[in-house]
Amino acid sequence: MKVDQTAGQLDMLLLAALAQGPAHGYGVIARLRDDSSGVFAMPEGTIYPALHRMEAAGFIMSTDEFVGGKRRRTYALTDAGVARLDARRAEWTAFSTLVSRMIGVQPA
Repeated sequence: MKVDQTAGQLDMLLLAALAQGPAHGYGVIARLRDDSSGVFAMPEGTIYPALHRMEAAGFIMSTDEFVGGKRRRTYALTDAGVARLDARRAEWTAFSTLVSRMIGVQPA
């Protein structure tokens, strides 16, 4: 199996965050930060373009709601997004297992 790890790590993390349930952009940022104990504390300028790109690709969908007179966009996975996440998880498992074996580290 050929595994491409040069692209899509951010996408995989965003899809995994949204697999926990719909969230607005800041909620996605908070999930990444909290779930990684602060390691993935990413700025809005990184997250929002990726969310828009994945929406255009059909992996996520958004809905707008107004809270306190301000628009808030909430993102959720589509069926294609769930399938993409499943595929990326399989690729990541194959890649990380191979690298661990090659460098003499046993997977946890």
